[in-house]
Amino acid sequence: MGEDRTTAPRSRNGGRILVDALRLHGADTVFCVPGESYLPILDALYDTPAIRVIACRHEAGAANMAEAQGKLTGRPGICLVTRGPGACHASIGVHTSFQDSTPMILLAGQVSRAHLGREAFQEIDFVRVFGGLAKWVAQIDRTDRIPEIIGEAFRVATSGRPGPVVLALPEDVLTETAEAGDSPPARAERPQPGADDLERLRLLLAEAERPLMIVGGGGWSDEACRDIAAFAEAHGLPVACSFRRQDSFPNDHPNYAGELGIAGPPALIERARRADLIVAVGARLGEMTTQGYTLLEAPMPRQRLVHVYPDAGELGRVFVPTLGIHSGTPEFATAAAALPKTDFRRRRAWLEEARGDYMASLKPMPHDAAFDPGKAMLRLRDWLPADAIVTVDAGNFSGWAQRFLCYRRPGRQLGPTSGAMGYAVPAAIAAKLTHPGRIVVACVGDGGFMMSGQELATAFQYGAAPVILVFNNGMYGTIRMHQERAYPGRVIATDLVNPDFVALARAVGAHGDVVARTADFIPAMERALAAGRAPVLELMIDPELITTRASLSAIRAKARAIRD
Repeated sequence: MGEDRTTAPRSRNGGRILVDALRLHGADTVFCVPGESYLPILDALYDTPAIRVIACRHEAGAANMAEAQGKLTGRPGICLVTRGPGACHASIGVHTSFQDSTPMILLAGQVSRAHLGREAFQEIDFVRVFGGLAKWVAQIDRTDRIPEIIGEAFRVATSGRPGPVVLALPEDVLTETAEAGDSPPARAERPQPGADDLERLRLLLAEAERPLMIVGGGGWSDEACRDIAAFAEAHGLPVACSFRRQDSFPNDHPNYAGELGIAGPPALIERARRADLIVAVGARLGEMTTQGYTLLEAPMPRQRLVHVYPDAGELGRVFVPTLGIHSGTPEFATAAAALPKTDFRRRRAWLEEARGDYMASLKPMPHDAAFDPGKAMLRLRDWLPADAIVTVDAGNFSGWAQRFLCYRRPGRQLGPTSGAMGYAVPAAIAAKLTHPGRIVVACVGDGGFMMSGQELATAFQYGAAPVILVFNNGMYGTIRMHQERAYPGRVIATDLVNPDFVALARAVGAHGDVVARTADFIPAMERALAAGRAPVLELMIDPELITTRASLSAIRAKARAIRD
């Protein structure tokens, strides 16, 4: 038990105390944009080679990198930013961390304690600004309490439903010297399912004629994913993944039925409505996954609902479950995999039809464009190794990557369920820095690339080389789609005039290439990997291909017909 005790106090400045605390809790990387408000931390990191410092080009990029690393490792990603504007820039990553249930800690500089409350230079009230975006927001006002509060930050970020913690660090707290000992590493609090809950679940599974399991949320481990697959096999459960959580269940598994999201197969959406039992594990059952809260009725679903979630406050928040199980996803998966098998022969057709519908959904919409993104993603699906990591930005273009690629473990899918643009490039850089031996592919639209493409300079500086696929259709595609549905033909503010993406990539030391034909895509991927520098492939997308299932002209014509 000696390792759990607080060490004897010793004299250090606040920056040194904080960095020692980070190291003690297992942090090995921090993503930052440097600022004068936390110079003592940077100085302490200079003497701490065990923690790698990645200096980014924008605080939003740094926060997204930290969030992505949290997704990949299950440990809090660490982001360091300066006060005021720096913290506000990073807020989008905090919001993504919260909605995606990702462990993350944002450490932000703050004005000196003597200046607080005067609207000093770059001062903000962190509790008021971040109160609705994070699990916990605090300001460290005593240097000797840094170890205690850092430990609590790690515990909160990883316990129950994982999420972000924001800590404000007054400048004089970091420069001040104090006698402080190091606190022991924090332990996450993870609830486990009870025996009665598991028995009720077993009975519900035995009675069900048309069950469907929905998996998603944060906190999954590779072992938990294997356990939940074993549970699905033992009980004949078709499995759908929640929005942008396709890596929660192997897509090449015979029980996999598809993703319930913006690119979800229509047959799967209908199957969820017809189900008589839905077992939701780790998924919040939010707006995107429930198709605008229509798959289940609120507050009392028509289907029997078993909802497994690590935060008791979420159970019954929107949908009242038949059985609510307060449990972490790995803990539930382990227990569920040990349940006696169900005789599901009478509903085998239900399972096989679900898988058949998913396989049928992998056929792209026919069109005459030179570059077919659906066929290209299917070729990429066959070409990528099983441990490849794919990051997906927000936008209609993402439908091709989400619908046609195959996600499995130990590979991962990293995408913002928050719908935040500008995520994929920073996330891919973080993924490549975390797993340099794996292939990492970022899928991003032309609009999203221009929001965070400057982080290619970060990739070049630190030797990271993810493959960046820029889906270029010359517009903000999602908004254009909604614009055409609501105001057909009245196009404003959604067209984009883009720079030369290949020249832009080469200017920061990256490899650049244009892909205008489907047949050229995989050869371009092979050249990109051989280049050894962060490659950017510009994929020329016909603007008509506005979604994976409908053309721009068809959407406009349908909207006009309704209006007429």
